[in-house]
Amino acid sequence: MAYQQGMRPLTPVHVLKLLKAEKTPSSALSIFESATREPNYKHTPAIFKKIIEILGHSGFLSPLPRILDLIKHERCRCSEDLPLSVLKVYGKARMPDLAMDVFLRMNEIFCCRPGVRSFNTLLNAFVQTGNWERVESFYNYYQTMGIQSNLQTFNILINGLCKRKLFDKAKTLLEEMHSKGLEPDGYSYSAVINGYCKNGDGSEGLAVFYEMVERNCRPDVVCYNILIDGLFKNGNFNKAMELWGDMLGERGCSPNVVTYNSMLNGLFKAGKFSEGVEVWRLMVKDKCRPDTFTYSTLIHGLSEQGDVHGAAKVYSAMVENKLLPDIVTYNCLINGYGKLGMVDGALEIKASMVKNGCLPNISTYNILIGCLIKNNRVDEAMEVWEKLSMNNCQPDSTTCGVLIHGLCQIGYVNKAVRLLEEMEARETKVLDVFAYSSMVSSLCGEGRLEEATHILYKMAQNGCSPNCHTYNSLINGFCRSLRLGDANRIYKEMVNSGCPPTIVTYNTLINGFCKAGKFSEASEFLKEMIGKGWKPDMVTYSSLMDGLFGTGKVKEALKLWKQVSLNRVCKPDVMMHNILIHGLCNAGKLEETLQVLVQMRQKSCKPNLVTYNTLMDGFYKVGDFEKATKIWNEILEDGLLPDIISYNAAINGLCTWNKMPEAMDALEDALRKGIVPSSITWNILVRAVIKPL
Repeated sequence: MAYQQGMRPLTPVHVLKLLKAEKTPSSALSIFESATREPNYKHTPAIFKKIIEILGHSGFLSPLPRILDLIKHERCRCSEDLPLSVLKVYGKARMPDLAMDVFLRMNEIFCCRPGVRSFNTLLNAFVQTGNWERVESFYNYYQTMGIQSNLQTFNILINGLCKRKLFDKAKTLLEEMHSKGLEPDGYSYSAVINGYCKNGDGSEGLAVFYEMVERNCRPDVVCYNILIDGLFKNGNFNKAMELWGDMLGERGCSPNVVTYNSMLNGLFKAGKFSEGVEVWRLMVKDKCRPDTFTYSTLIHGLSEQGDVHGAAKVYSAMVENKLLPDIVTYNCLINGYGKLGMVDGALEIKASMVKNGCLPNISTYNILIGCLIKNNRVDEAMEVWEKLSMNNCQPDSTTCGVLIHGLCQIGYVNKAVRLLEEMEARETKVLDVFAYSSMVSSLCGEGRLEEATHILYKMAQNGCSPNCHTYNSLINGFCRSLRLGDANRIYKEMVNSGCPPTIVTYNTLINGFCKAGKFSEASEFLKEMIGKGWKPDMVTYSSLMDGLFGTGKVKEALKLWKQVSLNRVCKPDVMMHNILIHGLCNAGKLEETLQVLVQMRQKSCKPNLVTYNTLMDGFYKVGDFEKATKIWNEILEDGLLPDIISYNAAINGLCTWNKMPEAMDALEDALRKGIVPSSITWNILVRAVIKPL
C-alpha cells in the first residue's frame, strides 16, 4: 500500500474501513502490514483490535506475536478491551499458556493493568482446556490481587466444577455468591441443574430449580428445557409433566422448538403416544416451527405405536417444508411399514429415500430383508441379499441373523442351511450366535439332531461361542426324541464350556426324564437346579406331576399337587390344572375332576378349551353322556369355540358306545361350522364302521 506524493495521508479511519471490507485474513494482514510501513502513520487500538479479531476468527494466529511486539514498540496506550481480545483469541484456540503470558505482560505490552474481565477470560481458558489445578491456583491469585469476583467469575467456576462432575461443590458456590452479595442468574442455576440431570440425578436438579424460584430468579426457556429433558431421561415422567404444566402457566416463558422436541421425545419413549400427539397439536397451534428432530421424533413415535399412516403424513409434511429426513428416520418409517406387513409401503419409502439422495445403509437392507421374509416374499428378500455388494453394502451379523432366522421361521430350513454354509465360506466372519442358534433350533424342531449337533461344533471352530439358547434347543430336541443320554451329554458340554444352565435347561431335562419314567435322574436335576439358586416354577412342577401321572404314580402326583397348592409364591396355573385333570381322568377319578373344575373357578383360574376337552373326553369314554354334554354346553357358555379336538372327543365317545347317528350329527355340525376333520376324525369313523365286521 504505497501512496504517491500529493495524495492525502493515510489515516486509521481509512485502514479500519479497508480491514472491515476484507473477507480473507491474509488480505487483511497484507493491508495491516502495508499501513505499518507507511511513514507518519501509527495504528490505533481500534486497528490492532480489528486485525487481532480477524486473525483469531480464522484461526490464523502465527502473526499475533509480531503484532503484540508492534503494540509494545509503539507504546500504544490501550484500554482493557485490546488485551482482552488477545486473551479471548488464545482461549478459543485452546492455548492457555500463551494467554497466560500475555496476561502477565499486559502492562508491558498494552500499558494497562488487568481487570476482572481479563481475569475471567483467562480463568475460562483454563476451564475450557481442563487445567483444573491452574483454575484453582489462578482463582486464589485472583483474590490476592484485590480484584472483586463478579457474577461471570462464579459462572465460570460453576461451569468448571460441573465439567468435573463436582455438582455438590458447584451448588455450594451458589450459596457463596449469596454470602458475597451476588445474585446467581439463570445461567448459574441452569449450569448446576444441567450437571445433575446429565449425571442422572433429576431430583437434585429439581431441588436446585425450586431454590431458584424461591430466590425470585425467574427460569427461562433454556432452564425449563434442561430440566424437562433431564427428568424424562431419568424416567421421572410425572415431574416432567408437572414442570411442563408450570411452564405453560408461566407468563413470559413460552416453549420453543427445543422444549417441544424434549416433550415429544420423552413422551413417545415413555409409551405415552396420545399425550405426545396432544403436545404436537399444541405446537402447531402455537405456530412453533418444527425442525428435522421434531419430525423424526414424531415419525419414530407414531411408527412404534403402529400408526404408520400418521407417520407417513408427518413424513409428507416434513418434505413439503423442505426438510429432508436422515437415514435413521427413513429406516424407522420403513420398519413401521414392515411391522404391519405393509411391504409395498416399505419399498415405496425406500425408493423415495434414494430419490431424495439419501443412500440406504446396511440397517435399511436388514429391515427390508426381515420385512420381506416375514411376509413370505422370499425371492425378493434373496434378491435384496444378492444385490447388497452392488449397493456398496456389506452384510453384517444382523443381516445374516435376520435372513437365517426368517427363513427358518417360515419353513425354508434347507435354504437357511445353504446360506449358513455360504457365509461360513467367506473370509469375513459375519455369523453370530443368533444366526447359529436359529439354525440349531430349527433343525432340532425338524428332528435333524445330527445336523444340529454338527453346527454346534462348527460354531466353536468359527470362534462363535454357543449360548444357553443354543444348548437348550439341542437338549430339548434330544429329550423330545427320548435320546436322554445325548441330552445329558450336551448338558455336560454346556457346563464344561462355562455356559451356565438356566431354569429352561433344568425344566427341559426334568420334563424329558420324567416322561421316560426316570424320576431319580429328574430328582438329581431338581436338586442341582435348587442348589444353583433357581426356584422351581410352574413348568418344573407340571413336568414332575405329568411324569408321575404318566407312569401310574397317581398317589405321588397328588401329593406333589397338594404341596404346590399350599405354596403361596408359586400358584398353580391353568396348564398344571389341566395336567391334574388329565391324570385323574386316566386314573378313572372323574368325580374328582369336577371338584378340580370348581376349585379352578374359585381361585380365578379360568378353564381353557384344553380343560374342557380333557373332561369331555373322560366322560365320553365311560359313557356318561349327560356330563359330557354338560361340559360341551359349558364350553359355549364360557364364550369358547369347540375345535376339531372337541369334536373328535365327542365323535370317539359316541362311536365307542355305538351311537353312530349321533356321531354323524356331530361330524355334520363341525363341517357346517367350517371345522375341517383331521386324519384322527376319519380313523375314528372308519374303525367304528368296520367294528361289527
